[in-house]
Amino acid sequence: MSRLFARTGGAWRLGLERVADLLERLGNPHRAYPVFHVAGTNGKGSTVATLDALLRGAGLKVGRYTSPHLVDFAERVVVNGEPMAHAEVAAWLTTWEPVLSELGATFFEATTAMALTHFAACGVDVAVVEVGLGGRLDATNVVDPIAAAVTQIGFDHMEFLGGTLEAIAGEKAGIYKRGTLAVVGDTSPPIRDGLLAHAERAEAHPILVTGRDWAVSEVEVGASGTSFTLEANGTARRLTTPLVGHFQAHNAAVALAMLRGAGGPWAAIELRAEELLPGVRLAGRFHRSPPWLFDVAHNADGAATVVDNLLAVGMPHPITAVVCVLRDKDWRGIIAAVAKAAERIVVTLAPTSPANRVWDLHEVEAWAREEGLPVVRIDDFAAALAHARAEAETVLVTGSFHTVGDAMERLQVHPLAR
Repeated sequence: MSRLFARTGGAWRLGLERVADLLERLGNPHRAYPVFHVAGTNGKGSTVATLDALLRGAGLKVGRYTSPHLVDFAERVVVNGEPMAHAEVAAWLTTWEPVLSELGATFFEATTAMALTHFAACGVDVAVVEVGLGGRLDATNVVDPIAAAVTQIGFDHMEFLGGTLEAIAGEKAGIYKRGTLAVVGDTSPPIRDGLLAHAERAEAHPILVTGRDWAVSEVEVGASGTSFTLEANGTARRLTTPLVGHFQAHNAAVALAMLRGAGGPWAAIELRAEELLPGVRLAGRFHRSPPWLFDVAHNADGAATVVDNLLAVGMPHPITAVVCVLRDKDWRGIIAAVAKAAERIVVTLAPTSPANRVWDLHEVEAWAREEGLPVVRIDDFAAALAHARAEAETVLVTGSFHTVGDAMERLQVHPLAR
């Protein structure tokens, strides 16, 4: 594992050549099962979790590949809710280390190949694969999916994907492929139209678009989940997902559109949505273990959603937020959003944050003072958690995956526990 994580060093190297070569040497395991492929800035994790639950609820053996993890690396590679065993991870890495080194495979390329191999070895009926970064040049884009979806687009990883939403959308639309179902999930008309144009240029078929081929309305957010009306194929159904948040209705609708558009037995599963949606779980997203509330927010849009959900559910006050954000993210936007719901904000340092991406708490503290925000700086992570708990009815832990994962580990909250 140490050798694997050493592959995270240096600059990002996007591209498909190395992972394609690696998979060729592995016998192209990703061609042994059908794949649902999901990209997007916000909502892709929820869409993947929804697909996983629906497919498993229908009795299928399902592989799920996501990133990053919260507590344990093996959370990334899951079959029917069970993470890949540590012994299997170690055995795979030991066996294939010479080839990984020969090819110069990155951390994510190696992990992607390992996941796709594990799914084949387990004999999965289907895999649900989440894009890591972007789409067009992401290592997961070697798959030939039966359905590809792009969820909501936002500003993130702009140094790789471009400085405009249109450019970012174009990179993520790179997962659309000729003759394959493309699902457009972004609800913003200009971005939605741009994604549609990319899908048409890719000669994807069929193409399903939110607002055109289905509609979500009458969304109600509560402590037990999100209810909504879904209109598609000339019928309207009232559905409920356990995931909390207005946009969870749209994320669920994207997952259902992927099944519906894939046709055949997949569409039959979509018809069972009312029965199967209650099985959806997503670690680190409005994940409650009172008084703790864990919710990853890696950009300002995500933080605004966290706040909306807090207000909609009516979490008990006073609320203290423990926040740690990576330096290259919009930490100002995240803190400003969180301040709309929290009486106090404790900024701190998550122990597993990459050394080259740790935020500058001197800068954070000075900015917060200028903005008049109720921010307290406590560098030590354990002390920050204890301080927050001492005076709050609700403690929100938010920011990066590192922040939420480190807190879950220290508080012994297992991400995959049901």
